Amino acid sequence: MSLEEFKEMVLSFQGIQVHPHFDRTAFKVEGRRIIATLHEESESANIVLPIPEQELFCALNKAIYPAPNKWGPLGWTTFELKKTDHCTVLDALSSAYQDVVKKRHDK
Repeated sequence: MSLEEFKEMVLSFQGIQVHPHFDRTAFKVEGRRIIATLHEESESANIVLPIPEQELFCALNKAIYPAPNKWGPLGWTTFELKKTDHCTVLDALSSAYQDVVKKRHDK
């Protein structure tokens, strides 16, 4: 998957806003939290997932793994885009998006 394909995919979700976030581009649900970040230099994306789903995605492919440091245990999951197929990334983004939208409606 290319960087442009990733951007198009994440922007296809309703209400996604784009913001700079340190050395990354952040994608967040309007009025809510970030669901994904893109690091163009390394051609990777971090997507926030519920922990049980993070474990499932990480078991699919060695190019998917918990983000380093404190972020991985919070559900942030790194996807090396060149080594990950479209369907897997779309499924992960859908999960992240639905989790944020669900939490928005639960409040």
